[in-house]
Amino acid sequence: MRVEIWSDIACPWCYIGKVRFEKGLAEFAHRDQVEVVHRSFELEPGRAKGKTEQVIDVLVAKYGRTREEAAAMVADVAANAQAEGLGYRSEGQETGSTFDIHRLLHLAKARGRQDELLTLAYRANFAEERSVFDEDVLLALAAEAGLDADEARAVLADPEAYADEVRADEREASELGANAVPFFVLDRRYGISGGQPSEVFVQALEQAWKDRPVTTLATVGGDAAACGPDGACEVPKG
Repeated sequence: MRVEIWSDIACPWCYIGKVRFEKGLAEFAHRDQVEVVHRSFELEPGRAKGKTEQVIDVLVAKYGRTREEAAAMVADVAANAQAEGLGYRSEGQETGSTFDIHRLLHLAKARGRQDELLTLAYRANFAEERSVFDEDVLLALAAEAGLDADEARAVLADPEAYADEVRADEREASELGANAVPFFVLDRRYGISGGQPSEVFVQALEQAWKDRPVTTLATVGGDAAACGPDGACEVPKG
């Protein structure tokens, strides 16, 4: 069974949703037969590279809140993260273009290190005082995730490297009706929106497993003439 997760590094509920999904997956009896694929989704695809803003300022402008109300919104998210055992700093967070991060995540996917890089990037953005919108930080995270530093640097230097893969993920999200993240898709049959409690993921995994396409065939009738893989063709007795 395949689970695809559309998310963005700038999304705190993606950070929280990832660990809630992982807790749910850990309780799922067939977890060893689940392939997890992370897909790209930019919350602000039109944001210029290099232009960063404080999260509090964005919340004030976007939702028309006072700074005190915006700070309370951040504190509420922080409490949810901390309840899941995640680090979360309420002050000093900034947001910016995540396009380069997504391109690096596609490199990491190609090298089998996608989950490692995603986990490190979330932690850097939400729990540590490291800006994932700084190229040097991105390169350091790539190296920590086990990627080749020169290869990661080459990807960041070429704006078209893995750009098509990021855009393809975003088109798929749109085609599937996802207009917010995190968005979880199980076997292209079931969708889960938002950072749901872990028990919701357990229930969804069990339902998807129950309803998965049959991959084994039931035998009907007895033996009949057939040829084996060694080229031998036998006629059954009787």
